[in-house]
Amino acid sequence: MTFNSSSWDPISVESYQRMVEVGILTADDKVELLENRIVIRVPEGPRHATAIQLVDAAIIRTLPTNWRSRVRLSLTLADSQPEPDLAIVRGDARSYLTRHPGPADVGTLIEAADSSLLRDQYDKTRIYARGNIPYYWIVNLVDRRVEVFSQPSGPAAVPAYGSYQIYQPGDQIPLVLDGATVGTVAAVDLLP
Repeated sequence: MTFNSSSWDPISVESYQRMVEVGILTADDKVELLENRIVIRVPEGPRHATAIQLVDAAIIRTLPTNWRSRVRLSLTLADSQPEPDLAIVRGDARSYLTRHPGPADVGTLIEAADSSLLRDQYDKTRIYARGNIPYYWIVNLVDRRVEVFSQPSGPAAVPAYGSYQIYQPGDQIPLVLDGATVGTVAAVDLLP
């Protein structure tokens, strides 16, 4: 199925979820809902796929027992249902049998970015800041660095993060969940 979201009226998260439930949208449709528009997900190449695996392996070693990583699975926000490359969420797999995690469930979202870099730096940064996602990391494969955003504005005329830090391959990135540093991750371990 091909989508041209520019010609469509805005779609609510509830309508999008219903389209999935009744089979209008399937796993074969590489799309996500961003700001009430169905958009095509950028295909991932081998380097991007490897980065996702590296990020997941590095993060899992650091997580406290009451947190889990979710790879390429949906998250529900007020106007979006993105599928971040990795989400660190409270609970276990059964915590989300009947719903996708929402902002209150999320500690950190991580996107690996090469061909999706501009979307991740602009659109998703705005979407995640509006959704009050506490921490958003971009594993920037183009510039070989990790960009960490924190202090989201929440809903605002121009949603943004108040803090932005860049971590180079030799740096350690603090993993903060619920306001406490639970460990560190070597930036080099996230980069292919």
